[in-house]
Amino acid sequence: ITCKSFPSTYVCLFHMIHQPQNKKNKRKYQNKFNMKTTKVLERMFSFIFFLLFSITNNMAYPLSTNSRWIINEKGQRVKLACVNWPAHLQLVVAEGLSKQPLDAVSKKIMAMGFNCVRLTWPLDLATNETLATDVTVKQSFQSLGLNRLCIAGFQTKNPSMIDLPLIEAYKSVVTTLGKHNLMVVLDNHLTKPGWCCRFNDSNFFGNTFFEPGSWIAGLTKIATLFKDASNVVGMSLRNELRGPRQNVDDWFKYMQQGAEAVHGANPNVLVILSGLTYDTDLSFVRSRPVTLTFSGKLVFEIHQYYIPYTNIWSSKNPNDACGDILKILHDGVGFNLREFPVFLSEFGIDVRGVSVVQNRDFGCLLGVVGMIDYYGVLDSDWISVRNNSFLQRFSLIQSQLQAPDPQPKVNNLVFHPLSGLCMLQSFLDPTKVTLGRCNESQLWNYSTDNTLKLQNKSLCLANTGPNAPVVKLSETSCSSSNLCKWQTISASKMLLAATSTNNSALS
Repeated sequence: ITCKSFPSTYVCLFHMIHQPQNKKNKRKYQNKFNMKTTKVLERMFSFIFFLLFSITNNMAYPLSTNSRWIINEKGQRVKLACVNWPAHLQLVVAEGLSKQPLDAVSKKIMAMGFNCVRLTWPLDLATNETLATDVTVKQSFQSLGLNRLCIAGFQTKNPSMIDLPLIEAYKSVVTTLGKHNLMVVLDNHLTKPGWCCRFNDSNFFGNTFFEPGSWIAGLTKIATLFKDASNVVGMSLRNELRGPRQNVDDWFKYMQQGAEAVHGANPNVLVILSGLTYDTDLSFVRSRPVTLTFSGKLVFEIHQYYIPYTNIWSSKNPNDACGDILKILHDGVGFNLREFPVFLSEFGIDVRGVSVVQNRDFGCLLGVVGMIDYYGVLDSDWISVRNNSFLQRFSLIQSQLQAPDPQPKVNNLVFHPLSGLCMLQSFLDPTKVTLGRCNESQLWNYSTDNTLKLQNKSLCLANTGPNAPVVKLSETSCSSSNLCKWQTISASKMLLAATSTNNSALS
């Protein structure tokens, strides 16, 4: 992974620790330090974690775009590390609130390293006044025949919300997320409250439940409603356009109209456009740009799941399959990265880790009552993390690794996608390497002669040969030995290999 302007942990830490300037205070300082070593180290670790794996909460709203970057009012890059929170299902209430208090879920989102929530909503919440303002949360439960335990749970966990109209309950979620410094992207997921998605479920302009005029009116209303909510930083116009009626001409016609309507009602928010075919295809924008009367607010979004690539994974080795999939992603939307931000707003696997194909695909990328959704990052109690190793796998991409710097300083981490860990020098044996948290990893220099050296050290990564299939850190002349030459050998560009003494490759 190439990281631009990746911060130096150690420099930051040394600046955080005050050293006494005279001998008189030196012993007192040392005793105090020894007594409070644990607390200091805890604070140091908290600082590292915050610095490397969180996006600063002191955002200067509103956000805008500059070429491929999303930036704040100070011109600093902002990376949207969002979790999806559904509120578009039959209840039209944010899921999980019969299990946990809204405040507790918001805190948990922050604790898991996210800085943003993609909060879904059905169009009916904006266009059906009776549904939005006359139906309360309790009445919504009752209308679906849900048992008293569900209502009692919501009453216990969120008593202030149980009698709110549905639109007020939705606003309450947005407000509480803002109190926890969480940004919100409002996503119009579908028209009628319910589960998504099927190919023929009328989710394209002109279908039974997708009348363009009503859709634009709904977008305008929601944009206006949240105009003063500073943590609402973006609006995604429609989730996963699809179906037999989908076509490019209507996409341009109505998506441009929707974008203008949102910007006209709320010029603060980012306007996020999804593509065709379940939001996997924006290739048509390559030759026909989106034309809008405003600038600095346009973002494209893309979704990525393993399902379309099952045959590729089953017929090829993992590295070639990954290379093919990355090319598909680039051709579908990645080309836009030169000019516009691209928001990966949905991706996922069964986080229990039971599927080899799904695990590989994730590494390459980096409506039933009580139904357990194994794609969810939280367990069915809505507070326990379903799989901590899954959180670890994508913790690196939650962090901000690049910035809009015209002359970026390029550093490298050696990343292991299947574990989410990075290669680092062993503390027990300085000649060995191990896997550890990426915020603890030293930076590496990958030179033009294909050597991989620890930054600011005379140690390079060497192949120990066929009889000892491991690597080590060597102080010998790296440039003169093929054992220290590491080249990308796969279509994915994610596999490094060096030649051993018998000319076989070790990767």
